[in-house]
Amino acid sequence: MDTKKMAIIATKGTLDWAYPPFILASTAAALGYETQIFFTFYGLQLLRKDLSVLKVSPLGNPGMPMKMPFGPKWFKSINWNMPNAIQSLIPGYESVATALMKQTIANNGVATIPDLRELCQEAEVKFLACQMTVELFGFEHSDFIDGLEYGGAATFFEFAGETDICLFM
Repeated sequence: MDTKKMAIIATKGTLDWAYPPFILASTAAALGYETQIFFTFYGLQLLRKDLSVLKVSPLGNPGMPMKMPFGPKWFKSINWNMPNAIQSLIPGYESVATALMKQTIANNGVATIPDLRELCQEAEVKFLACQMTVELFGFEHSDFIDGLEYGGAATFFEFAGETDICLFM
């Protein structure tokens, strides 16, 4: 029996968009899939050495309303759906939303992005950074974690063309 394969294309670089590729890749690897993530454009942020800079942007995200991660039960039960017009006018709103998201993650015992990324590496998920995008954005290889491979779409296609599952995020 051939080993199943899964390829993921990670294009987003925010805290909330960091979870899907790492959760799916680590799960696939645990299930015995040969797994690769191709990081391109803003997805390259997920390969930076310092992930503490990842933020969540509620602006323009209709699925974003969240409950507060602290306070009395009645306060925690409110859905805080602020109109985009208000969000865009409040200085630091993105930082507040990020802090609240991180607190919600911690309160619920969800693994952090650094932990999930490390889990993927330990499970031998291959990380392929798009060399064209690295050059386009003026990054240096030293900006990123160790253990990456660099290549372009053709390199990714060599693997993705033989996969059972290919996901775009």
